[in-house]
Amino acid sequence: MAWRRFRANRRAMLGLYVLIALILASACAPLFTHHDPDLPDIRQAEQPPSREHWLGTDELGRDVYARLLYGGRVSLTVGLVAVSIYMAIGVVLGAVAGYYGGAVDSAIMRLTDVVMIVPFFPLALTMAAALRPSVYNTMLVIGLLGWTGVCRLVRGEFLTLRSREYVEAARAIGARDGRIIFRHILPNALGPILVAATLGVGSAILSEAGLSFLGFGVQQPTPSWGNMLAAALSLKVLLREPWIWLPPGLLIFVAVLAVNLVGEGLREALDPRLHR
Repeated sequence: MAWRRFRANRRAMLGLYVLIALILASACAPLFTHHDPDLPDIRQAEQPPSREHWLGTDELGRDVYARLLYGGRVSLTVGLVAVSIYMAIGVVLGAVAGYYGGAVDSAIMRLTDVVMIVPFFPLALTMAAALRPSVYNTMLVIGLLGWTGVCRLVRGEFLTLRSREYVEAARAIGARDGRIIFRHILPNALGPILVAATLGVGSAILSEAGLSFLGFGVQQPTPSWGNMLAAALSLKVLLREPWIWLPPGLLIFVAVLAVNLVGEGLREALDPRLHR
């Protein structure tokens, strides 16, 4: 039923198709271009789009189209891995806080408040600088700082579900807390969690782009949509060579929009009360 409702949502299906196309194009990048994304050629530097270079070349003569395809691998992977990290942290902490309540709940919520009151980007920049910027550290930084919203969401679901009859029945037959949490309550809270995870991918892609744009994320020569945008820091490139920075900016916009459309579609499909 959820799939039928999702499939009936044209915007959600459009977002899904676009997202699948981006993933396939990035995963199969060698099939779509013969250019090496990291190979510089100063003789071809800053060339406009042509038959040889469909989207032109950057300041080092590297093919922009090839770097977009290979950069999609990095940006999308960072989004997926970072979300996986903070979903694992947020789900576990939220489940424990919501199930046990009392002092455990209070301690976890105070920790959540401490992380939430610090603005994300200043703290992310500090952590990225301390860990040294790289692809893996970018995933880690976003993952370690993005769990607070998920934790609060899961806690709220558990506070509602822990008093249901099937939970009381599981306790009555002697089921352990871990089994009750992960076998009985968590599956019934998967709807909101899946929606949060989907929408979180878009936020993680934007966070990677912001960190890489500022030089604290994915480092050159490894391409990502975020560090490709850093070329726009030059006024000359910004005004006269839009083929260098405009394509990665558009792809970030399209990817995040597609993820948000899918997330909104999932939210409506998994909650019958929102079905129109």
